[in-house]
Amino acid sequence: MTVSTYGARTTTGPAQVGRDVPTVGGLPFIEEARKTPPKDARTLSKLFFDRLRDLEEGTREYSYARSTLIEMNMSLVQFAARRFRGRGRDELEDILQVGTLGLIKAIDRFDLSREVEFTTFAVPYIVGEMKRFFRDTSWAVHVPRRLQELRVELAKARDHLTTVLDAPPTVAELAAYLEIT
Repeated sequence: MTVSTYGARTTTGPAQVGRDVPTVGGLPFIEEARKTPPKDARTLSKLFFDRLRDLEEGTREYSYARSTLIEMNMSLVQFAARRFRGRGRDELEDILQVGTLGLIKAIDRFDLSREVEFTTFAVPYIVGEMKRFFRDTSWAVHVPRRLQELRVELAKARDHLTTVLDAPPTVAELAAYLEIT
């Protein structure tokens, strides 16, 4: 991986992070973060998340750390997008954009102290945003998202109650279970 600071370039690996490497706010300056191999991205992400929680939001260093985390982990968005390929070339760009929104949400909500790998935490956020995109754009008539989500909850509730009651639930039982009127 290539890191640099204001023109000076150095090649480094995760083992060298923190040793005579040009830095921005105590973090290595990564010239082309998108090209960081996944294994290095995992190691560097831990370092960046550790430093990010100590930085004040809105500072140059915070922005650098956050944007570098986004770029280093874009391969997760591309990985998740493979699941939805075949839906059209134009839609692939949209899928990547909404997946990037999911990645940003995951970065903003990730807590290093939970001792969970970032990839494990981020992929459900990314895939969730992609699924929401399809749910929001695939209906012929615009149906509010809340009703679309209620449809999914209703199907789950019906399956659960059918198992519990050994019979299909009534409308009243479904409403009571979902706490809706």
